[in-house]
Amino acid sequence: MSNFEIDIDFSNIDLASLETEEDFQREAKMLLPKALVKLGESVGEKTWEELQQKLQGTGGKLKSSPSEKRRFIQETGRTYQRNASNKEKRELEDYIVEQLRQHK
Repeated sequence: MSNFEIDIDFSNIDLASLETEEDFQREAKMLLPKALVKLGESVGEKTWEELQQKLQGTGGKLKSSPSEKRRFIQETGRTYQRNASNKEKRELEDYIVEQLRQHK
């Protein structure tokens, strides 16, 4: 389950108030949208780097402006959030619950 390479911000969560399984699930559901975007952005950043390496290897023109990279990563994050399957959402939600338990 720990195959997610994202940092989840728990600073605004009262971890002490999380007692029951329902508490953890409810908190995970609230954190899920931002976590999906972060996961998508992580994928977007890796994809951007791979594309740049392939372009460089073939002698193609690099699209390396910071603003273009940022737009690509942000759009990938939003697209991933919208298009994530129910299975992916459930797995990420389970991961968030696991992380909440570890931080508590």
